[in-house]
Amino acid sequence: MHILLSNDDGYLAQGLIALANGLQSFADISVVAPDKNRSAASNSLTLEMPLRAHETTNGFIKVDGTPTDCVHLAITGLLKNEPDMVFAGINHGANLGDDVLYSGTVAAATEGRFLGLPAVAMSMVSSDPQHFESAVKVAQIILQRLLDQPLAKDILLNVNVPDLPWSEIKGFQSTRLGQRHKAESVIKSQDPRGRAIYWVGPPGAEQDAGPGTDFHAVSQGYVSVTPLQLDLTRYDALDMLKDWLPA
Repeated sequence: MHILLSNDDGYLAQGLIALANGLQSFADISVVAPDKNRSAASNSLTLEMPLRAHETTNGFIKVDGTPTDCVHLAITGLLKNEPDMVFAGINHGANLGDDVLYSGTVAAATEGRFLGLPAVAMSMVSSDPQHFESAVKVAQIILQRLLDQPLAKDILLNVNVPDLPWSEIKGFQSTRLGQRHKAESVIKSQDPRGRAIYWVGPPGAEQDAGPGTDFHAVSQGYVSVTPLQLDLTRYDALDMLKDWLPA
């Protein structure tokens, strides 16, 4: 078994290092990750310039590109041996609800799934996680389940782990994506020369966060596991759209 690890927090991120250490007894591990924080890079590929990959002192490979670049390079020729599975994370922060559309962590796993491999995105529900050991334990359990009972090939798992000691984690819940309110306004400021600059505002508060959602599961101390798919087609609207379109 050969597992590819990547993330969007960069190759030096504590969560990535913890995941690599936690899975190395289960499989051969290759780590290909961005050379710096690339959070919210989504599914972007670098097409207009070459990418550079360098092996670091700990054996990880850093790439001057996006999380999607890293996984794409790793699977399509960078690594000598193609991996059997992709794990992305452990992200320093939650990827719940609408977050999955922007997340570089989810994007890294998505690229693995798009290229034909089982894939899991792992995130901690804290911007300053203190209990990576809990997420590592979850990753080990998920990995063993995938080995014992493989899922359908079109399923990607998005896993969010409360930042709690393992003894306080209540269990696992299968969840759907919740939804946030509209994002907060941009924050306008000035650079040292007095020119206007803008910071993207924080994400909106939880809107659809009731029982059954990923938001609700983690708020109650459960690990949220959401099955995602790459096909974004809204099939129940096809007939309506056919009638709506001009003949």
